[in-house]
Amino acid sequence: MKQIILLVIIGLFLIGCSEQTIEPRNIDPETDICIVCNMGITHPDYAGQVIFKNNDYLVFDDLGCLIEYLKNPEQEVAAAFIKSNDKQEWIDVKTAAYLYNEDYWTPMNYGVLAFASIGDATIYEQENGAGKPLGYEELVTSFNWGVHEH
Repeated sequence: MKQIILLVIIGLFLIGCSEQTIEPRNIDPETDICIVCNMGITHPDYAGQVIFKNNDYLVFDDLGCLIEYLKNPEQEVAAAFIKSNDKQEWIDVKTAAYLYNEDYWTPMNYGVLAFASIGDATIYEQENGAGKPLGYEELVTSFNWGVHEH
């Protein structure tokens, strides 16, 4: 009997130590506020979010605000997500493809849109006007996010 109890305890311990799946949560436009610019998330189709190792989260109204936060996070970020512009699905910020055009509309007028793949971004460009392709590292290190003060 003691062996069974010991096996159950070890099993529970191993389950508790296993990697958890981190999933984005739904945005609530009624209550969610961007942590960077303090604007309401009135356009959830452009929203972003970070989830921390302790399962806390923060939401953002625009990719620019999300990237601004990711440059100096307050806690250890487990995952970061942005809505894809074309399919309105949550995608990983680090693996997304981006397009910039000053004429693309976004809530904070940064003009950077996210896509799940380069192919999706190319289709968008063909239908809506050319944009400059960008990667995550460029957004974090060298992209000029404009004159918006937060």
